[in-house]
Amino acid sequence: MDEVKSFVTSIKTRGQLTIPKQVRKRGALEEGQVVTIIPIGDSIIITPKRIELDEARRQIRRILKSAGISPQDVLAGLREERESLYREKYGKKSRKGLS
Repeated sequence: MDEVKSFVTSIKTRGQLTIPKQVRKRGALEEGQVVTIIPIGDSIIITPKRIELDEARRQIRRILKSAGISPQDVLAGLREERESLYREKYGKKSRKGLS
């Protein structure tokens, strides 16, 4: 089990709380990410709200941006791959409806 270390921070006037960098890194928390706050007695638990589809979209956007690829490039590549697989399986060009 990991060593438990506490961190001290303060709540700003509008209720904003800065989560220390070490904690954000350890919890894989990023700017704009939604978290769940769970009150338990006089304590609270802050945990990342992981929505798998939203997280997958964010990661795909990041990957595409860093590779300089547009969504249209991806779709064109998928069409080419589908056509290639169809030719491989059936030995002919696919019908228009399959593209």
